[in-house]
Amino acid sequence: MRQASLRSVSSLLGGMGVLLAGSGLLGTTLGLRATLEGFGELLIGVVMSGFFLGYVVGARVCPPVIRRVGHVRAFAACAAMTAAVALLYGLSVDPLVWWGLRVLNGIGLLGIYMVIESWLNASAGQARARVFSIYMMINLFAVAAGQYLIVLHGAAGLASFALAAVFFCIGLLPIALTPAEQPGHIETRALSLRSVYAVSPVGFAGALGTGLAMGSYWSFAAVYGHATGLDDAGVANFIAAAVIGGAVLQWPIGWLSDRRDRRTVLAGASVLSLASLVVMWFAAPGGQLPAVLCGLAFGGTGFSIYSLAVAQTHDRFGPSDSLEATKALLLLHGLGAMAGPPLAGAVMKGLGIQAFPAVLAAMFAVLAAFTVYRIRVDAPVPEIDRGSFLPVSRTSAVAMDLDPRSDAAIAVEPEDMHLNPNERRAEVQGR
Repeated sequence: MRQASLRSVSSLLGGMGVLLAGSGLLGTTLGLRATLEGFGELLIGVVMSGFFLGYVVGARVCPPVIRRVGHVRAFAACAAMTAAVALLYGLSVDPLVWWGLRVLNGIGLLGIYMVIESWLNASAGQARARVFSIYMMINLFAVAAGQYLIVLHGAAGLASFALAAVFFCIGLLPIALTPAEQPGHIETRALSLRSVYAVSPVGFAGALGTGLAMGSYWSFAAVYGHATGLDDAGVANFIAAAVIGGAVLQWPIGWLSDRRDRRTVLAGASVLSLASLVVMWFAAPGGQLPAVLCGLAFGGTGFSIYSLAVAQTHDRFGPSDSLEATKALLLLHGLGAMAGPPLAGAVMKGLGIQAFPAVLAAMFAVLAAFTVYRIRVDAPVPEIDRGSFLPVSRTSAVAMDLDPRSDAAIAVEPEDMHLNPNERRAEVQGR
């Protein structure tokens, strides 16, 4: 049964991998081309933030479109729009035009994620946990592989943008032709952000803080790599190293968080990210090897923090609200990613692009300090109420439905389902 489920979604996973490779190429090409065109740091930050604005807008726009026209048509429309946008980047190199295209790019990619993830969720069956893990790995490694496509044509002309568009078109084929049955309606209800902060302040801060830092990272990593003297292949190695580090180290960090107060592990990961960025600040200009090693260390710790924030939030909420709470974290992450690039760009306008690691380090320092404060004033989640860590991709709210933890059976009375773990325990003790 599990093998049959995997076969039924193999075309979805393969198509998504091709699409993400094209997306990885496109992001790097944009950063390098903006540098070649002489865009300043603040302007780059504003332009690149348009993608994350599109992500936030897409979370509201895409579900009703998918419900109205169906998954196949919605996916084809989003993939076609994203391919067209990739070509238009190269045909009209203008900051204002690029910002508008980035917004459309974010909406289109969010729609693609929603279709794929709801399809996987409906088709995975008993292999859901395995499909979820494979999907997360494809997400990371496809983006890493896409970085190396930049060495084929560089960023100076239209070719790399056209190649990204080709990948978006090719990725459409196995998904449009998949025999997998279309899923039902997409539901994306989320708790209010105020409710999330009240119950899980560290989860709230982790999602927002990583949004600020990772939005800035994806916007400026290629620009920074180029400024330190790396060629196109070196930039690809630098970015891919961070992605691979995140794929490899999330599991051991998560294993540790299942056995300790997750907030302590999250604070530790923030401090280690800060330390790797400080080393990068001084060492990266020394050549490709220091840059790659620093990128590997940063990705290994920095990419795990969002997953730790999600796990912490799962632990703090009751079974009926944990799924909606983690969807709210995705919105928080998107808002942070939207604000991060202009903020980082404004700082680097005065300090220069060489201050890129220092800007990210400051963001992680604030997150670490806040987490330590909450550890001092709040009791940890007892081990009995602590769930399992899983690497989580920051894609769409539908991915949270694919998370195997959303199906976890928790032995509580029906009337207690809305309570968070601390409230449930107090209720049981009072009976």
